[in-house]
Amino acid sequence: MKSNYKRLGQYIRQVDVRNTEGKEENLLGVSVQKRFIPSIANTVGTDFTKYKVVKKGQFTYIPDTSRRGDKIGIALLEDYDEGLVSNVYTVFEVIDEKQLISQYLMLWFSRPEFDRFARFKSHGSAREVMDWDEMCNVELPVPTYEEQLEIVNSYKTIVERIDLKQKINDNLEEQVYALYKQLTQSHDPNTVFESIATVQSGKRHVSNEIGTYPLVGAGGIMSYINDYNFDEQILITGRVGTHGVIQRFFSKCWASDNTLVIKSDYYEFSYHFLKSVGWDLLNRGSTQPLVTQTDIKNLPLYLPDISELTAFEATAEKIMKHQRVLLKEIESLNQLKDMIITSLSKH
Repeated sequence: MKSNYKRLGQYIRQVDVRNTEGKEENLLGVSVQKRFIPSIANTVGTDFTKYKVVKKGQFTYIPDTSRRGDKIGIALLEDYDEGLVSNVYTVFEVIDEKQLISQYLMLWFSRPEFDRFARFKSHGSAREVMDWDEMCNVELPVPTYEEQLEIVNSYKTIVERIDLKQKINDNLEEQVYALYKQLTQSHDPNTVFESIATVQSGKRHVSNEIGTYPLVGAGGIMSYINDYNFDEQILITGRVGTHGVIQRFFSKCWASDNTLVIKSDYYEFSYHFLKSVGWDLLNRGSTQPLVTQTDIKNLPLYLPDISELTAFEATAEKIMKHQRVLLKEIESLNQLKDMIITSLSKH
C-alpha cells in the first residue's frame, strides 16, 4: 500500500434497511455510467418487503461485474431523499464525512481504473462478483478534509457549467422538435426508417489508453480514448442495456459494441423520429434490453415530400449550429471533469 493510501473499510459501513412497509414507489437500479436509473426489472409478483431502502448520501452497488462490459455499477444517491433497490444490491455509507467526503469517494469510484480493479477482484464460477470484503479492501488516497472539499467543489463547478449549457441546448432542440411535429403529426406511416438511413453496430474498444476522443456507450460518453472509429455526422443509440438515448456526434468518436450507429442525409429528421419511438415495444432481451439493427431499419415512419423535408433540414440546421458550438464547449468541460478524476491518484 502506498504511504498516503488508506483501506476503504475503515471509512465505510454496510447498511441493510428493508422496505418493511412494502412501498412500490421510486424503484431504482444502477447503471455502469455510475448513476441511479429507474428500475426496468419485471416486478410482477415481487415481494417488495425484501427490497432495500437507500437514502440520500448512501451508496449502492451491484456485486456482479461479469455481465456489465467490464464495469461495476455503483452510484451515490443525491437526487432523491430515498429510493428502493433490489436485495441483490449492496447499500453502504461513509461513517464520518469529516474523514471521507461521500462525493470525493464517488469520484474515486468513477475512475476507469476502479472498473478494472473491480473486475480483477471479482471471483466466482457461475458469475463473478466483487463482494463486500473486496470493497473494504479497496485502497485510495485520503487527503485532508479541506483538500477533498476543494476537489469536490471544483468538480461541481464544472458540472454546473455543463448543466447550464445543456439547458440552452435543450431549448434549441425543443424549437426543432416543434417544427418536426408540425411536419409529421396526423400522418400515417408511408415507409420504413431504412429508406432514409443506414444502421450498423459499433465495435468493442480494447485499449485503455486515455486520449481526447469520446468512447460512446449506450447511455452516453464513458471515457476519452486515443482512437476513433467514426469521423462524421452520426447518431448513436443503445443496442443492449440502455434504450432510447439518442446521441449526436459530428466528429471523431468511438462507438462501442453495445451501440448502434445511424447515418442519414436527413440528420435532424432522423434524430427527432428516433426520439419519438416507443423503445419499450422493441425490446427483445429477457434479462437486459436488446434492440437489433433490423428492428430500427424496419421502424415505420411518415416521410414528407422531399421539398418539405429539405426545407425542414435547412431550418433545423440554422438552429442547431448554435447547439454544436455548445456541444463542443460541453465536450471540453467533460474532459476537464475526467482530468480531475484521473488526477485523484496523485493526491
